[in-house]
Amino acid sequence: MDTRRVYRDWVEGQGLVTFAVNVGETDLLVAAPRDLSREALASAARHRATVESYVRSHPRFATSLQPVAAREDAPDIARSMASAAALAGVGPLAAVAGAIAEAVGLDLLQLADEVIVENGGDIFMRTRTRRVVGLYAGRSALSGKLGLVIEPEQTPLGICTSSGSFGHSLSFGAADACTVLARSVALADAVATSLANRIRSAADLGSVLSSSPIPADVVGVFATVDSQVAIWGDIRLTLIDAAKP
Repeated sequence: MDTRRVYRDWVEGQGLVTFAVNVGETDLLVAAPRDLSREALASAARHRATVESYVRSHPRFATSLQPVAAREDAPDIARSMASAAALAGVGPLAAVAGAIAEAVGLDLLQLADEVIVENGGDIFMRTRTRRVVGLYAGRSALSGKLGLVIEPEQTPLGICTSSGSFGHSLSFGAADACTVLARSVALADAVATSLANRIRSAADLGSVLSSSPIPADVVGVFATVDSQVAIWGDIRLTLIDAAKP
């Protein structure tokens, strides 16, 4: 997902202030009615430290490619990751970016009524106005030409993308983009990974989306390989101006 375009070209001009927050490998872009960078930094640092501490004492939680149950004494963010991973059939770390984006977003909602947090292409959104989220799909001919229309009543919402053709996340598939909308950002992150892993060619698009068990809290799925597209659920697309500065 081309988050530079989403936030710096569209959201900032619609009444929100954007700012970056970096803690270790966590690189957030946040949009809010006012500068909450200090609060966002504290939140991101706290949640990242919580995940790191849990992983140090339970290393399989970070290395497994299959679901791993969280211990009874696990922190909430680890429980969120484990639950999402179990529903999607992937390892817990597949949900970490979404889980951190959501945790920070929920913290900031205590201070503002509209917040968007992006973490490596995984987005937590609570908006009071219609937003368009630009879709980046790597080598696909559709990359930068389509956007997701998000209505206020759909939020809070997670919007997460997995790809086999760009980005640093592990993927076993060939999808240029598999974008999932879900009530939980951790769940959207995990399901995007799971579905993208199953898409090995354009011919797989329809069958993967129609045959895969998609959790109830998933709102919609957009997937593309080259110029072929498959859509499941509640997805509203719009053309966007790829030449917009």
